[in-house]
Amino acid sequence: MAEVVSPITLQVSKEDCKAGTPNLDINLKDVEDCLIYDRRGESFPFKNLYQDSKSVIIFVRNFLCYSCKEYVDDLSKVPRGALEEAGIRLVVIGQSAHQHIEPFCSLTGYSYEMYVDPKRSIYQKLGMKRDETFTDSALTSPHVKSGLFMGQIKSIWRAMTSPAFDFQGDLHQQGGAIIVGPGSHVHFYHFDMNRLDHMPITWLLQLAGVQQTLDFSDKPKIIHL
Repeated sequence: MAEVVSPITLQVSKEDCKAGTPNLDINLKDVEDCLIYDRRGESFPFKNLYQDSKSVIIFVRNFLCYSCKEYVDDLSKVPRGALEEAGIRLVVIGQSAHQHIEPFCSLTGYSYEMYVDPKRSIYQKLGMKRDETFTDSALTSPHVKSGLFMGQIKSIWRAMTSPAFDFQGDLHQQGGAIIVGPGSHVHFYHFDMNRLDHMPITWLLQLAGVQQTLDFSDKPKIIHL
């Protein structure tokens, strides 16, 4: 579990995190009836995720992507009590076949909600990027520990050893994150520019109203006696 530290009081600005303007450039009416699938292959409309509660919904590139795997590794460390206290649902959506959900949850230790959009309907209609853009303004994910070479080796090895040899999604599709609900009101969104342009989890949770600030750093902690 991630360590709880003092809350961040610095306001996260649009310029800092490359966020969009809520309810200006993003319209959930276009995607609310798109079907998503659970680990059993059962489908339901996307809008069910946010109609009655505020939800933090994270779209990952693909389940073989090393940076997405390490990002979800850290999502698994979010204390359930912090989410329950804030009344927040934490959801991850991938773009693979539903059969890959269970193995990916087991690999990352992620125990919250996870679904798939295998046709990438929501990704496309929301305008998430397909292809990577590397610029100085893009974020560098604090959650990715592997370098590019070793990360790609890990992804290839997982593909080769997977029961079903496939890439578990479009390799060029980028992800993102939205905070939405109750209802279709979008509080915040961020669309990734590349595989490392993740919205930091601590910022995302604070914008959603979670009071605890979590430290996902692997650096040794100094204890003052």
